[in-house]
Amino acid sequence: MTPADRAAHIKAIVFDVDGVLTDGGLWYGPTGEALKRFDVKDGHAMVLARLTGLPVALLTARTSTIVEVRAQELKLARVFQGRREKGPAFEELASELGFAPQELAYMGDDVNDLPPLGRAGLSGCPADAVPQVKEAVHFVASKPGGHGAAREFIELILHATGRWEQALEHARK
Repeated sequence: MTPADRAAHIKAIVFDVDGVLTDGGLWYGPTGEALKRFDVKDGHAMVLARLTGLPVALLTARTSTIVEVRAQELKLARVFQGRREKGPAFEELASELGFAPQELAYMGDDVNDLPPLGRAGLSGCPADAVPQVKEAVHFVASKPGGHGAAREFIELILHATGRWEQALEHARK
């Protein structure tokens, strides 16, 4: 089954944060974590997914106020932070969203993402993911984390689910 075939059945999208929505760099100041860099095009694609009826959620092992702020700005469906055991967290997230794990797409970049990647109906990773993840996923983006990989993943799903034209209509408003 091709990634597009798998994407056609997706009802929600879940992303890891560090290394997927960011470049993986963590900038610290004297009082702790200060900055993360997010790609505006990735964020716009998340908004377009939401506007076309595809909920978007985040699942991350770290906890950061910055992530909560970004999720609120984009009006994401759910944010699971501080979830080191990502397999059970992915199952819980799917249940909260009202879908089976196989109806979700998941994009991750490191070995701790392997459990949800193995449960998702469509799994993906950025171009700069670790080799074990690249071998395990259905889709490897041409872009690295924090630089358009999430956008590629979302566009694949929007096209496959027949939502692309609707997304463009939202973008033109």
